[in-house]
Amino acid sequence: MFKFLTALKSLLLAAVLSTSLSSQAADDVIKTVYHMSEGIPQATRAISNIRNHLAADPKAKIVVVTHGPGIDFLLEGATNQMEQPFAGAIGELANKGVEFRVCNNTLVSRKIDPNKVAMEAKIVPSGVAEVARLQAREGFVYLRP
Repeated sequence: MFKFLTALKSLLLAAVLSTSLSSQAADDVIKTVYHMSEGIPQATRAISNIRNHLAADPKAKIVVVTHGPGIDFLLEGATNQMEQPFAGAIGELANKGVEFRVCNNTLVSRKIDPNKVAMEAKIVPSGVAEVARLQAREGFVYLRP
């Protein structure tokens, strides 16, 4: 009986360790939400921050949530302060897995046609609610460039 209990204890310990190790591997991916609501200068900083972030941690899961003037860089024809289009940078980051989300409340209040939003972006009902959801329900770390 003692041998059986020892063997059972060893099996349970192995199962617990296996589960812990697989959970730890999943936790290696750091999920970050970049919150943007200030316009073009903030977007320019954020693009640079996100590139640096991915260079340091290529496995990072990054979601950019925008509302108010923060959506401006995701609109058709948007350029930075040096008149360089954002489209290339948005496409480059999207190809690396970065997700962009635009507040529908902002689109409605500013009377912006959703077709003017970059094709890489997803429209969400509320930008601030999306930031809260990502933090509370999905364990995202909050950054504001």
